[in-house]
Amino acid sequence: MTTVSIIHFSGSGHTTKLAEAVHQGAASIEGVQAHLISLSGDDIIKGRYKNDAVLAQLDASDAIIFGSPTYMGGPAAQFKAFADATAERWFRGGWRDKLAAGFTVSGGPSGDKLSTLQYFITLAMQHGMIWVGFPENPYNDKGINRLSSYSGVMGQAGQEPTDVAPNAADKLTGELLGQRVARLAAKFRG
Repeated sequence: MTTVSIIHFSGSGHTTKLAEAVHQGAASIEGVQAHLISLSGDDIIKGRYKNDAVLAQLDASDAIIFGSPTYMGGPAAQFKAFADATAERWFRGGWRDKLAAGFTVSGGPSGDKLSTLQYFITLAMQHGMIWVGFPENPYNDKGINRLSSYSGVMGQAGQEPTDVAPNAADKLTGELLGQRVARLAAKFRG
């Protein structure tokens, strides 16, 4: 069975809502087992991320989708602590040839979200992973990819409650990213 893991940090719950949509999309593909993993600040001790069970689950995955809010032009510190903890996998090439993708949420339409997606791409390239972009044209009647991001999925949420933002179009965009990664992972594995 093909395994896709969606690992994310969410400060106020908005990124979790987008992660749930990505998970829903990945899980909808036949023959794919999708795992939704939330990064917890409790796993960061003296600035270092430590959760061997999560890292082992990612090691066993065929694809990993990264998610974080964009704070001050980059991923959240909690996500960065996790990324730093993957150095052992980098050293031994443990994630080489896995598929990778990413998503992020911030308050503004831009909010420098591209910087966070570029961070995810660099992390994936460091690991020798294969990056999966998001090719959907923003000119459609459903709002898919309304923020015009091809490197990964962008969502928008300010201070609204999580039942309002990210909006339905952003969640649909996330769902489609999950489906794309899952389909490609199943094809790549087969």
